[in-house]
Amino acid sequence: MLELKDITAGYDRRTPVVRGAHLTLRPGESLGLLGPSGCGKSTLARVAALLHRPDRGTVALDGHTVTGFAHRAQRSLRTSVGLVFQQPRPAADPRLRLRDLVAEPLRATGRRTEVEARVAELTERVGLGGDLLTRRPHEVSDGQLQRACLARALVLRPRWLVCDEMTAMLDASTAAALVTVVEEYRAETGAGLLAVGHDPVLLGRWCDRTAHWNEIVKD
Repeated sequence: MLELKDITAGYDRRTPVVRGAHLTLRPGESLGLLGPSGCGKSTLARVAALLHRPDRGTVALDGHTVTGFAHRAQRSLRTSVGLVFQQPRPAADPRLRLRDLVAEPLRATGRRTEVEARVAELTERVGLGGDLLTRRPHEVSDGQLQRACLARALVLRPRWLVCDEMTAMLDASTAAALVTVVEEYRAETGAGLLAVGHDPVLLGRWCDRTAHWNEIVKD
């Protein structure tokens, strides 16, 4: 279970962008979080992915209350969540070739022996040909880079996925392809999904249920 209770968060304690948010995601469930641009969805997504410490409230993951966030998060909890951002370019190290971008989490967690097989498996799954893997982010399109970012999010076999407007910058065919990859992964592993977005049609088709922003936060 992924539980966010009474989360208040932001980047200035005097003006939080999220106030008193409550959200629960069950194992294997796909939950859409629907809200307008600028409401605080992305901040809450970062809290759910253990990348941003809330000013108030608690996050519980698989029955464990999270006490550290970002680099201070317990490794077993941090690696159980995969996150795909809306904009792939700020999320990608421009110095890395796509092959190394996908492999980065494996190397960071001391699993170098898995790199070759796992990167080959996932890059094929997301539709990245071998010639693209030697290129750096500035040498590929947004769609190709987002494919690599999704592969990176899946490389540690997370039990939870957070997709923050993952398809917002993509053309329809690429968006459909990446949603299919996520759903195939979930069918194989039973991973839970939090899909953040502002398109009710997409979330309605993709997710088991949808939570509206004004339903999960305090007025």
